[in-house]
Amino acid sequence: MITVEKIRQLALIKQTTELNIRREYVQHLFLSYFYQQPETNEVFFKGGTALRIVYNSPRFSEDLDFSATLYNIEPLEKAVLNTLDNIEKEGLKTEIGESKKTTGGYLAIIIFNLGDEKVSIQLEVSLRQGDKTGEVVTIANDFVPAYPITVLKREQLIGEKIQALLTRQKPRDFYDLYFIIRANLLMQEEKHILKQTLEVLRSAKIKFEIELKQFLPKNQWAIIKDFKDNLERELERYS
Repeated sequence: MITVEKIRQLALIKQTTELNIRREYVQHLFLSYFYQQPETNEVFFKGGTALRIVYNSPRFSEDLDFSATLYNIEPLEKAVLNTLDNIEKEGLKTEIGESKKTTGGYLAIIIFNLGDEKVSIQLEVSLRQGDKTGEVVTIANDFVPAYPITVLKREQLIGEKIQALLTRQKPRDFYDLYFIIRANLLMQEEKHILKQTLEVLRSAKIKFEIELKQFLPKNQWAIIKDFKDNLERELERYS
């Protein structure tokens, strides 16, 4: 289990809060065991946390999102339980706050006991939504030995992130789009949709700095101070 001193050191190095470090530690720990389970062969990691863990986005994230080609949640529940059993063998106590079938798939809330601190993460899995494909990548990180995961194909992952922005318009979705553009992750044939996202941005009434600051390292704070203008300039290049 990670030490308090290690958490403090990483918080300083990464210019963020100890909570973000603790949460990222349990995310890596969970993923490293989760993808050892045979039931996860057709479970594809996606979302903002995938952008951070796979593509090195600066934004820390709270949830673990997946797509799966499975038809029911039983294999997922089995994989989660076996994953938590493996984690507990390392001396880390866990609790399942919630585990249930949803309209679109499966949702679970896992609570990890790190000494005197508790950290929760939400798992959300979308089942049988379109023709999804994944690719296996190895994740090097600061917390656990390098491990393989199956991540949703880049074009599908990014397509879903843009659709999420257009649907719910959360600050984190706008920041993820900014990262996607700056990291040159957008496919040429996908750039036509940026005109629509520009219109959504211009009409948005969001306090980006307040809502994003807690999830970004200090070296990103200058960007979010005038974030709407910064993202608008990026989007105007493709309009």
